Amino acid sequence: MKKLIVVLASIFTCTFISHAAEVDTVVIYSKSMQKEMKCVVIKPSDKQAGKRWPVVYLLHGYSGNYSNWITRVPQLMQHADEYQLMIVCPDGGYSSWYFDSPADPTMRYETHIAKEVPAYIDEHYPTIRDRAARAITGLSMGGHGGLFLGLRHADFFGACGSMSGGVDLFATKNKFDITKRLGDTSAHSDTWRYYSVINLIENYPKDSVAMIIDCGVDDFFFTDNRGLHEKLLRLKIPHEYIERPGAHNWAYWSNAVQFQLLYFRNYFNRRKS
Repeated sequence: MKKLIVVLASIFTCTFISHAAEVDTVVIYSKSMQKEMKCVVIKPSDKQAGKRWPVVYLLHGYSGNYSNWITRVPQLMQHADEYQLMIVCPDGGYSSWYFDSPADPTMRYETHIAKEVPAYIDEHYPTIRDRAARAITGLSMGGHGGLFLGLRHADFFGACGSMSGGVDLFATKNKFDITKRLGDTSAHSDTWRYYSVINLIENYPKDSVAMIIDCGVDDFFFTDNRGLHEKLLRLKIPHEYIERPGAHNWAYWSNAVQFQLLYFRNYFNRRKS
């Protein structure tokens, strides 16, 4: 009986593994920053010939790196299979805030994430090369990045999102190295306004962008996120907004990312039909 259980368990394990999503770690050369950058790519297990996938670009937070998401939320492999999409986790540096920094010409992370990484992914993977099959989101600093890049590159991304995002840079002006990226708030106040999502939405792109914003009520960015939601309502900009119990931590984000991936999957389905 014990042998039978072991055999059945082995068969189940092999079957599960054979159908699990695959994870690649690739190295992408950034011409804009003249250095190599790592990136995680999660591919659905479906090996159907000629199959192409929509892509969700998933950004990490301040002090993080390309491996954070797959290390902290290995369920992403299951989500990639369940929602039939690719998930790409690029490296946004320790504190880039996903800008092309006007204060530091060596920090060209907007160009890298919005152009160089997608160009590599489209060249090396079977993606659907259409804005209606691309979304970008992230957590904390990456939440700002998801909305910032999604809105500024709406001709490329059809949907964008944020989880616990730092959406109002002035609210945390003395933290997270933002001053290093944008310069002093007094001398460069216009720059700070221009790069902050809560102001960027005033120039909502003519190509409408599907948008989802999610933040826990115990998060230190909660007030800013609710403020962004209220401003979007005043401007009559369509979006999905979620607030629920939770703080600025991986317990919250591992749950939030599943909702966001489902939102993007539904968006891809609507645009496909």
